[in-house]
Amino acid sequence: MATALTTLSGASGAQQRGRIFRVGVIGNVSPTTDPEAARLSRVFTEALRDRGYVEGTNVVVERRYIEGRIDRYSVFAAELAGLNVDVIVVGSGPGVRAAKEAAAQTAIVMNGASDPVGAGLVSSLARPGGNVTGIADLQVDLIPKRLALLKEAAPKISRVLFLHGRFAGFSAAVSAAVEKEQEVAAERLGLTLLRLEMPGPQDFESAMGAITRQRADALLLSPNPTNYALRKELADFALKQRLPAIGGTREMAAAGVLMSYGLDYGDQLRKVAAFVDRILKGAKPADIPVEQPTKIDLVVNLNTAKALGLSIPPSVLQQADATLS
Repeated sequence: MATALTTLSGASGAQQRGRIFRVGVIGNVSPTTDPEAARLSRVFTEALRDRGYVEGTNVVVERRYIEGRIDRYSVFAAELAGLNVDVIVVGSGPGVRAAKEAAAQTAIVMNGASDPVGAGLVSSLARPGGNVTGIADLQVDLIPKRLALLKEAAPKISRVLFLHGRFAGFSAAVSAAVEKEQEVAAERLGLTLLRLEMPGPQDFESAMGAITRQRADALLLSPNPTNYALRKELADFALKQRLPAIGGTREMAAAGVLMSYGLDYGDQLRKVAAFVDRILKGAKPADIPVEQPTKIDLVVNLNTAKALGLSIPPSVLQQADATLS
């Protein structure tokens, strides 16, 4: 029991001189192949350094990357647990669930997970209980706003296809309620909302064929691991098919998607580093309240708008936090 409590607290002896901490990170795309991933990796490293953790001196960071394949979460979580890391940082609901199941005695910091209470990852936001805390994201809640922005930017669209990953952890009742809310939002805008699941990168070609067959005239891209990893391919497909698209991360707009409306991952990673710091100093995940994002950005890619023959209305541009050209 004492060993378990020590592990769950992250490191009760954080102030011991000479201790080298071990932080496990399960990311999506490797920084060696993706410039945006490299930028975000530097943000996290610098945020740790600002709190006194220098890689190679007093902290070792074990990094693993799923490359858009959610089936790898469980493999890497078990691997990191076997390395006796003090804390695991992992993003997305499926990733957090896999880590929770594979590393039940290791502190876990969520780097974004939709509705962690409804998904059963934590007991409540104020008192998570168990071994999970961190940042909840608002991705599901943002879908109605994304639909409204897409319709405002491209008024002629009528059939929007929502391309998402394989959800994990939501009850049937929660999933049904979320889908109903999204459909009501679409109906208010005069849109038909279609849905298509793309479980992994290996399903890209078949998914693109399905989009064409369903005669969608716009795309709503979930910021799930697969879509994020394939954001350049998705942007190229959307442009070739002349489909206005909106994603959930700035990186999607940077890859060529028309717009993105979602969380600032850099800001989120700085907060994640603060959670890691608290755990390494002895705090228990069960007692650290889960935070929700406060910074949500709208980014518009003007080059893509021009290529699609769209004139983005001032009402959208005035809301934008950034434009890319």
